[in-house]
Amino acid sequence: MGGPRRNLELKARDADPERSLEVCEGLGAESKGVLVQEDTYFNVFQGRLKLRREEGASAHLIAYERADVAGQRKSRYRIVEVSDAPELRAALAAVLGIVAVVRKTRRLFVLQDVRIHLDRVEGLGGFIEFEAVAPPGGTDLARYEARLTDLRNSFGIADADLVGASYCDLVLDGSGSVDSSG
Repeated sequence: MGGPRRNLELKARDADPERSLEVCEGLGAESKGVLVQEDTYFNVFQGRLKLRREEGASAHLIAYERADVAGQRKSRYRIVEVSDAPELRAALAAVLGIVAVVRKTRRLFVLQDVRIHLDRVEGLGGFIEFEAVAPPGGTDLARYEARLTDLRNSFGIADADLVGASYCDLVLDGSGSVDSSG
């Protein structure tokens, strides 16, 4: 069994999702479709633990650790496929408690080895995420830093738009609101 996976990511508010879609298309990013996801976050001592359910796909339990800083940040995570999501959710809720539930519609693009997420999060608005996943056994995420910087520039993401918190934290404190339409 291997160790945790790792990635380098960046999240920002997206006040103009139509423009972001045009930028993805202009860059030649490959559309991977629209994902409708529900993430249930549980109380944990360290890091975060969420059960992701996605329409038309298997559910996954995702444990991850990541600094809550705006800008590029490294993440360590483990993903486990779940065959009985409702029962696992009930079991984890009983022993850990549920912190929050985040529902989002994600438009997924891939450009070279970077995933671009155009997210519409219920109650929060529009966001954009870049995610560069290190290959198994790979130890150097630094090679992705310039690529994420280039993408940030292509999308015109200002420092003020950067988000350091998880969607869970934004839902809990309401600070992620981009507009009132949700």
